[in-house]
Amino acid sequence: MRAWAAETAAGAGEAFYEAPEFWVAVAFVIVVAAIFKPVAGRIGAALDDRAETIKTQIDEAVRLHEEAQELLASYERKHRHAAAEAEEIVERARKEADRLGKRAAEDLEKALKRRQKLAMERIARAEAEALDEVRGVAVDVALDATRRLLAEKMSGKRANAMIDDAIEELPEKLG
Repeated sequence: MRAWAAETAAGAGEAFYEAPEFWVAVAFVIVVAAIFKPVAGRIGAALDDRAETIKTQIDEAVRLHEEAQELLASYERKHRHAAAEAEEIVERARKEADRLGKRAAEDLEKALKRRQKLAMERIARAEAEALDEVRGVAVDVALDATRRLLAEKMSGKRANAMIDDAIEELPEKLG
């Protein structure tokens, strides 16, 4: 460029707009301007479309992130609720087991007392039966012995009177 400026200044005598280089530069600027305007619009539109796509993707990502956060919070609440419910179920089961254990112990104790009572009643009945049997045998032995004694030592009338008296007294003495 300096060379050109020096030539023009040296006085080649022509004006700068008469030089072909000048017109090539002007044509270059016009062509570039003519091409740049539609291309710049297209580039701008493409960049705007790309920016809009990116903005849409970012908005979608933000929306999905918020949904994920809400879903996470919901699952955490459900997890806490399920954990609390499980703990409550375990506590209820523990209480129920304790209650059933106490009830079983009480039932066992009642059953043992009932069996003990039944055994005592059986023993008492067996004792009463044995006593009755011993009394019966004792009465029979005493009667036999008394009859033999009376038969050997007493006269007939006197023996019959005593036997009758003893028989009449016997229910009173046994009762």
